[in-house]
Amino acid sequence: MASTADFKNGMCIEYNNDLYQIIEFQHVKPGKGPAFVRTKLKNLTNGKTIENTFNSGVKITTVRIERRQYQFLYSEDTQYHFMHNETYEQTFIEESLINAPKLLKEGQVVDILYHAETETALTCELPAFVELIVTYTEPGVKGDTATNALKPATMETGAEVRVPLFINDNDKIKVDTRSNSYSERVKG
Repeated sequence: MASTADFKNGMCIEYNNDLYQIIEFQHVKPGKGPAFVRTKLKNLTNGKTIENTFNSGVKITTVRIERRQYQFLYSEDTQYHFMHNETYEQTFIEESLINAPKLLKEGQVVDILYHAETETALTCELPAFVELIVTYTEPGVKGDTATNALKPATMETGAEVRVPLFINDNDKIKVDTRSNSYSERVKG
């Protein structure tokens, strides 16, 4: 058991008979009335984000979560197969548990969050940025725009990302996995 004073970003709690991860929280002490904690919680079973307010000092049940590194091997329909980097144990995860399955390429190292008591996989998180090669994009025409314009580009994993006009086929780019958006071109 913990109280709202123990809240930290990334902490996992049991709330309304479900598992939630604290994305962000803010302790508020209004001039009038009792203090409270405003939180943004991510549901670990369905991925939805909710906002909730807890009265200050309320007891919360914490859940122990283990973060383990796995390497992506291959996918079969909606099943994604992974291998543990140290024990070589293989496991599979449903596509719905992966935060950006379209950006996952073979050999990619990911973090899989496990519920420590039940040993069940909760989510699979890619790194914040992945480097991918553009396999196809329309050529950009110089002077074609007055402001920042984007065009669709197909990545080596089959994902489609909107990129600036100067990006060409076979360019390596960095993609943000949280928003599925272009970040920068990789040099070399």
